[in-house]
Amino acid sequence: MTAVTHTADGVHETPEKRLGINQLGMWLFILSESMLFAGLLMVRFSLLGTEIHEEVSQVIGLLITVILLFSSYTAFSAERAAARGDLAGAKRNLLLTLGLGTVFTAGVAFEWYEALEAFPPSTTFGSVFFTMTGLHAFHVLTGLVMLAIVYRRVKRNQLSSSDTWPMEASVKYWHFVDVVWVFFYPALYLIS
Repeated sequence: MTAVTHTADGVHETPEKRLGINQLGMWLFILSESMLFAGLLMVRFSLLGTEIHEEVSQVIGLLITVILLFSSYTAFSAERAAARGDLAGAKRNLLLTLGLGTVFTAGVAFEWYEALEAFPPSTTFGSVFFTMTGLHAFHVLTGLVMLAIVYRRVKRNQLSSSDTWPMEASVKYWHFVDVVWVFFYPALYLIS
């Protein structure tokens, strides 16, 4: 006997078909968000060429990058643990990911505090810098909310190894946000 889901119009779908629809929707969402971030990169290079401000903190930029990249590993580990049915491992790695994401966000906030005096948003570089880092930080916060919701589900044993879509979707989004930073980091900190 195959389980079906009921939709508003009464159409029945198997869990496999629903999962396929969810995955397609997630990839389309990521594609549309990619266009937004690619547009920001184009604006950055159109307005500034390869110029970076001499007071951009290389140390903070590198530290928050390493933290965010390591958070991708812990998110991946959480997803793998959930797929194996290891809820303790999933919880532990989700908590690590949430902590690292929070540290990244705090690092961006600290850098903003430092940068406001060196290159305020009223300058061209400041405008580009704060827009790019701000939009990225908003997406990190969104990812943190998604991961926190998944953590809550795992903690309440509401996630099974046969239905890990909430975990999978959240981790895919988290990886996407990390990949965006891989492009933003050199554009804001390294190119000159």
